[in-house]
Amino acid sequence: MAAAWDDPRIARGMRAQLAKRREQLAAGDTPLGWKVGFGAPAAMATLRIEAPLVGFLTRSRLLQPGATASLAGFVKPVAEPEIAVHMGTDLPGGGDLAAAAAAVGALGPAIELADLDVPPNDVEAILTGNIYHRHVLLGPRDATRAGCKVEGVTGRVFRRGAEAARTSDPQANVGKLVEIVRHVADVLAAFGERLRAGDVIITGSIVPPLFVEPDEDGVAYELDPIGGVSVRFVRA
Repeated sequence: MAAAWDDPRIARGMRAQLAKRREQLAAGDTPLGWKVGFGAPAAMATLRIEAPLVGFLTRSRLLQPGATASLAGFVKPVAEPEIAVHMGTDLPGGGDLAAAAAAVGALGPAIELADLDVPPNDVEAILTGNIYHRHVLLGPRDATRAGCKVEGVTGRVFRRGAEAARTSDPQANVGKLVEIVRHVADVLAAFGERLRAGDVIITGSIVPPLFVEPDEDGVAYELDPIGGVSVRFVRA
């Protein structure tokens, strides 16, 4: 079976993306972790890919829970309620699922803000642009969920003060978390990087992505029983 990076679109896009990451780090930014995108079955089918795309997170894009995010300049803002995987130990590429599970130290909620500023139909361009990433907010982490334990977890999303979406299977839309962790480790290894202790992986939207409406002032997300995270919006 061919590896994801055997796809020349992915190979070119990852090289360009990681070159941008190195430039940002050299300019003073610091690493936060990684992200995956387009992992839902329909999205993978549309892009003709076999596994989620991988992007990067840096601390300059991290917002504190409850922060107000400016959407000034956004073309098509999107909010994605996700599960954040907090790595407890390094994970080299080439390992099995047991090794991936053993490297995960905690789980928690996250909201990613993205800007769908160009059509999502060009894999290389999507990767070069870091999969539309703009900001991330991280909620509390639960070390009892080490190893990617998601049993009994329910995700609830609130818009305009009312529950807008709920799932008791937070892996249904994105795939098994432990498989995502192994995939990220393998992709990074293929391009000379490494998944490290302390890294955060945001694993994709647990419900269909939320396109932020012009008059919408925020989104809240509860990952019961772990905890929640919220963000408010301004347009200026």
